Amino acid sequence: MNEVLRTELPDEWEALSLGEHSQIFRGGSPRPIQEFLTTSDTGVNWIKIGDVDADAKYITATEEKIIPEGVSRSRMVYEGDLILSNSMSYGRPYIMNIQGCIHDGWLVIQKYDKAFDRDYLYYALSSNLTMQQYIAMAAGSSVQNLNKEKVAKVVLPKPEIPEQKKIAEILSDADVLITDLQKLIRKKKDIRQGTMQMLVTGKKRLNGYSGEWVKINLAKNSKLKARIGWQGLTTAEYLDEGYSYLITGTDFQDGQIKWNGCHFVNYDRYVQDPNIQVTDGDLLLTKDGTIGKVAYVTNLKRPATLNSGVFVVKPITDAYTAHFMFYVLESSVFKEFLQQLSAGSTINHLYQKDLVKFDLFVPPTIEEQEAISEILFDMDSEIHKLEDKLNKYEEVKQGMMEELLTGKVRLV
Repeated sequence: MNEVLRTELPDEWEALSLGEHSQIFRGGSPRPIQEFLTTSDTGVNWIKIGDVDADAKYITATEEKIIPEGVSRSRMVYEGDLILSNSMSYGRPYIMNIQGCIHDGWLVIQKYDKAFDRDYLYYALSSNLTMQQYIAMAAGSSVQNLNKEKVAKVVLPKPEIPEQKKIAEILSDADVLITDLQKLIRKKKDIRQGTMQMLVTGKKRLNGYSGEWVKINLAKNSKLKARIGWQGLTTAEYLDEGYSYLITGTDFQDGQIKWNGCHFVNYDRYVQDPNIQVTDGDLLLTKDGTIGKVAYVTNLKRPATLNSGVFVVKPITDAYTAHFMFYVLESSVFKEFLQQLSAGSTINHLYQKDLVKFDLFVPPTIEEQEAISEILFDMDSEIHKLEDKLNKYEEVKQGMMEELLTGKVRLV
């Protein structure tokens, strides 16, 4: 049993301190940075957190460059080096596929190749084995960042290089599956966004439907309710278990409510205001914090109510359906309205009187609205299934990392 890794390793494996088998340096920033930025072809790549996606493995390009005179005030990194973010995403490693300079938000790991294969080191540093060590080092501190001393203390399991390469190859194959699925999901979302924009604005009509679209007003054609008196709801009333879900703005995700993340309230709180009792088919809209998030309620398994930051929207006429309105509020039609409402300023509260200004056009019949909603719902369902599949792939990969990086499963 290795005391740092808290796991048993095969007898022929070692547990090595990263700092004793590599060189670790912090980046540096020439200041003021604006005086060192350049668009010249002779510039040196200037690597920032914004140059990489959260799920990326490699750094392949940068948006900005610095003049060569800035190199001596920074830290040069090269192809094959690994760099770590020392704040923000906190210890996330990336492999350099280019050379350039890093600022002081990065650490670089160099000259590790006598002990570690490049890709194996990447996965070892990405693993829970390493993250748990970072967490233990930060215990009792309110500052969640890394320095080269902490990274140097990280202990990593070390099989022989040929076995490291085989482990990395298996995990790289898993990454390819995950990356391909992520690309497919992004493509499906782009198609869905474009289709939604065309259908909810009438730029594209479904076959068999005609007639002029009807102008309505969201506030005047709906019952919009929020529990204004619940601003005083105490933390003690947010229960881990109770009679009713309590839906807040943080429970919205991709047009749905994350039921497994909701708090609860007791029965007395639930019955206190019947106007905000939520049922399947309701449309929800955030009015505080990050305003304008929407969710269409489905698969409600138990009673649900709202905190003061969420509107429940229920049609009071036959002019529109809540499901169709959900897609309108998800589209640029509503986003543009919110932008006009803010007029260049940041607004953190949406009032019912604001929504009186929201006029829009809807298909003249409920049948056409439902047909549009059904098409978009089917697209959403396909995307959600792909996202569930992606989550399973990622869980399988994490399990593989645990098994392979500790030697519970051997490839030799």
